[in-house]
Amino acid sequence: MTRVIHTGQALVDLVVEVQQLPRRGGNVMATSQNRYAGGSVSVLAAAARSGAEAVHAGAHGTGPNGDLVRAALAAEGVAVSSEPVPDADTGVCVVLVEPSAERTFVTTLGAERLITPESLATSRASGGDLVCVTGYTLLEPTRDPLLAWLEDVGEDVRVVLDPGAAFAGLAASVRDRMLAGTAVWTSNAEEAAELTGVEDVAGSVPAVRDRLPDGALVVVRDGPDGCYVLEAGSDDVVHLPGFPQEPVDTNGAGDAHTGVLVAELAAGADLLTASRRANAAGAIKVTRRGPATAPTRAEIDEFLASR
Repeated sequence: MTRVIHTGQALVDLVVEVQQLPRRGGNVMATSQNRYAGGSVSVLAAAARSGAEAVHAGAHGTGPNGDLVRAALAAEGVAVSSEPVPDADTGVCVVLVEPSAERTFVTTLGAERLITPESLATSRASGGDLVCVTGYTLLEPTRDPLLAWLEDVGEDVRVVLDPGAAFAGLAASVRDRMLAGTAVWTSNAEEAAELTGVEDVAGSVPAVRDRLPDGALVVVRDGPDGCYVLEAGSDDVVHLPGFPQEPVDTNGAGDAHTGVLVAELAAGADLLTASRRANAAGAIKVTRRGPATAPTRAEIDEFLASR
């Protein structure tokens, strides 16, 4: 069975709801706070809930944060391939959520940054597996171990790049090295524009594809308006409308979209089908609090049937 393997950072999200962000040097009172397993956990949970065999290949710590991450993955049936990092705990991402559902992040570094080519190789990627990469892993100290491992996996492995905000700021040599091995690009509109310089969302899609190997797939999310996709061998950009909702928490919406997208591709779905289901997953997720709250396959089916 084709698997979904994630190499990115599994973190603990400390989600704090505030009425507004404090001014510099100021203070505001939170209306709520919760701890969740987030980061790559959100993508893997979404993929597993859509039926994928999912594997976390990234590093994880030996303290309470690492315990929370492993428990969350186990609850979703996601395998953990590498052993815990001794004497280091998983880091925390502080997420400030405003009433508009806008999010502001502060991320610490921990055991999740201590990967090696050998630890990633415990995932045994092969046979058409989809290997998910985030641009944040292309920062030091995870950049060189990741790239070394990616360049040593088989040609039948499909690399899925979610560039994140970090990607555009990387050295051109690092970006080009990563793009040369990317089979699927999935990003938001801002990230596509930052790479290509093309502000028009539809226009940015072929501009992204021009930087990828022949046969690559491109998906660019445009928030509640859905996404734009370009299939292999086609020059026609297709817009798949979204399903606008009244959001309560947008944290993890992109991860839900990516997780369902790769789960569907792993199951053999075409790009349009996979992307439409991913749009539905993102729409459902923003109505739920917490990062790893993607819908199940049955919930997506019901949602689409009602439309």
